[in-house]
Amino acid sequence: MFKILDRYIIRKSLGAYVLSLLMIIAIAIVIDITEKMDDFYANGLSFKTVVLEYYINFVPYYVNLFSPLFTFISIMFITSKLAFNSEIIAMLAGGISFKRLLVPYMEAAGLIALFTFFIGGYIIPPCNVKRLNFETKYVDYKPETTSLRNVQIKTADNEIAYMESYDFTDNKGYWFSIDRFDGQVLKYRLTARTVRYDSLNTWTVNDYLQREFVGMKEITTKGDELTVSVVMNPDEFVTAKNPHERLNNTDLKEFIDVQTERGRSGLNSFKLEYQKRYAGPFGSFILALIGVCVASKKVRGGTGFHMFIGLALSLVYILCTLLSSIFTVQAGWNPFFAIWTPNFVFLCVGVVLYFKAQK
Repeated sequence: MFKILDRYIIRKSLGAYVLSLLMIIAIAIVIDITEKMDDFYANGLSFKTVVLEYYINFVPYYVNLFSPLFTFISIMFITSKLAFNSEIIAMLAGGISFKRLLVPYMEAAGLIALFTFFIGGYIIPPCNVKRLNFETKYVDYKPETTSLRNVQIKTADNEIAYMESYDFTDNKGYWFSIDRFDGQVLKYRLTARTVRYDSLNTWTVNDYLQREFVGMKEITTKGDELTVSVVMNPDEFVTAKNPHERLNNTDLKEFIDVQTERGRSGLNSFKLEYQKRYAGPFGSFILALIGVCVASKKVRGGTGFHMFIGLALSLVYILCTLLSSIFTVQAGWNPFFAIWTPNFVFLCVGVVLYFKAQK
């Protein structure tokens, strides 16, 4: 009987989840078309081009975005209907413990979590590349990439390179410098007005000044052109729209590790994205727990009252996640604690609701 009941609850939960997602995605597409119709028309884009190059990549992104919310809503809706029809009471009276009743809900949440983790980490990033490039070209009317300014990179254990800006049109960087250290002591400094990339790790500097520090003495050398070997490439001075959304989990982790080792700043958005891809699926279990505990008790307001409570809690959860994300990027909060704190807080709420739930 437990297996039959498990299949029933899992089937109903997943069905409500898929149906609610389809409805919200349809609404999101209609709203998006309304906003971008003028841009599509101005660029002479055909219906086939818009669908195959944009909306086929648009849908996975928003499926993943809305997934935690509709996991919660679907489980709230199904459990509330069971409670309203006195089926929850019948299950508990029949000897099924509340703990055992949670099992199929957690299994359904686990399937949703695996689905969102896989598409969020490996399917959506390549889709995001196409979606964001399409928006940049036909909606934002901006170059697909923009040059970074004031970039400082650790190119060796004792060497730091700096460049104010890099122009890809003429393959030239401006106000370039290299500092070499012996421990905390500066031993060598090269500054140049311009620098040009030649080949792998080979750069040509122009109008340069070399300064070597030997004890209390300083040896300076000026020149018009000099070839130097620096472990960096021009791609490190350019960025695309939302670059953290374009990398799959493996590439994102590698990028964070390499750039952290090189001393690059401004990595919080990448670290935050990486943590989100794990915290989001885990949040499905927490929201499922809260949903069952809140909706399992039969109340006079019925499904409507439960849905109101569920929407309020889910909106608070989403608001906390958004605020923590904003403070991470703008104020430099630790990405791990910022993105996992809402999960921890709502896990505590879920545990409290579990012990207070109708048994």
